[in-house]
Amino acid sequence: MAERVAVLQRMAEVLRAHAQPFAETITREMGKILSESKAEVEKCAKECEWYAENGPRMIADEPAHIDGSTAYISYLPIGPILAIMPWNFPFWQPMRAAVPLLLGGNTLVLKPAPNVMRCGLNLQFAWKESGLPEGVFTVLNVANERVEPIIADRRIAAVTVTGSPRAGAAVAAAAGRSLKKSVLELGGSDPFIVLADADLPRAVEQGIKARFSNAGQVCICAKRFILEEPIANEFTERFTEAARKLTVGNPMEEATKLGPIARDDLRETLDGQVQSTIAAGATVLTGGHKLSGRGFFYVPTVLTGVQPGMSAFDEETFGPVAAMTVARDAEGAIELANHSAYGLSGNLWSRDEARARKLARRLETGGVFINGFSASDPRVPIGGVKNSGYGRELSYFGLREFLNAQTVWLDRP
Repeated sequence: MAERVAVLQRMAEVLRAHAQPFAETITREMGKILSESKAEVEKCAKECEWYAENGPRMIADEPAHIDGSTAYISYLPIGPILAIMPWNFPFWQPMRAAVPLLLGGNTLVLKPAPNVMRCGLNLQFAWKESGLPEGVFTVLNVANERVEPIIADRRIAAVTVTGSPRAGAAVAAAAGRSLKKSVLELGGSDPFIVLADADLPRAVEQGIKARFSNAGQVCICAKRFILEEPIANEFTERFTEAARKLTVGNPMEEATKLGPIARDDLRETLDGQVQSTIAAGATVLTGGHKLSGRGFFYVPTVLTGVQPGMSAFDEETFGPVAAMTVARDAEGAIELANHSAYGLSGNLWSRDEARARKLARRLETGGVFINGFSASDPRVPIGGVKNSGYGRELSYFGLREFLNAQTVWLDRP
């Protein structure tokens, strides 16, 4: 354990020492604006430090309180874990999986998304520089159709995946056939509920960040804005005005606030969802189309009059598109929020904290952020329900997901 902690501490140093070139690689490979890429690398460094400080006691032998006898639970590694990771956070997502797994004594085999292969290799380089033994963190450059036999390989103990529900179902089925555990962090169509007593200026400010960070390509970011009727018009007007001011352009330039979509096929899918929603009766307040010219850019878009049954309400919109839906009251807002196949995260805005806490318990999501926007953080678990997957990453939940909780009982009467 002392060796693993030392490696994590060195890894934080290595990440910071190479922060600029690592961030530039993220931006070049998937289009994130450079300031967000730098923040992603720093977040990985902080995760290493947090687990180095707090992780060992979370998986130390744990006494079982049994009168007249001695028993304890040991948390033991199970072996190599296959991690199938996406492109939208090409450093943070693999590190979110790797750090707890490696601290627990497992090894990790990373399959990055094809468009962020250099980021995966940069992580492999960084772990080697940190003193991690050869083979403990391995990158595989394989096509998707090669994944199933890898899951079945006797050397792989379990699998974790972040991706779409379709990809998660395929991985879970393959793991199930081999009786191997899987953790799935899948898509989200997260509600951002604003009640009539909310702090509107702050809700708008945070809502813009929640929807347009990483060009809207975040699993747990706000996608469906559910607004209580008395404040719906004012919130929508303020939000639309702020969205129009976002600077779209070269992600390497400091002034840019919104970069491109990662791939052209993803932009086409997003535009199809927008056009389908408009055809179903929604109104475009700003944006609603691709930008012509070089790069896979999409104009920051606000749609109003979005209802269940429309693409922007029912599906995950992975790009800079905000869907506005009006709720009659708080009860109606909760009903609309839960009217979804997804259940990853959600936001709830109200000045009445006690009421907000009660309403939060009724949201069918893995996380609820009151008067703030969703973010993954090592100190709390992340994961979803319904079509957003199962299992948890981060915190002690993620640390123990792929460990064998072994009971040891001495002198049982």
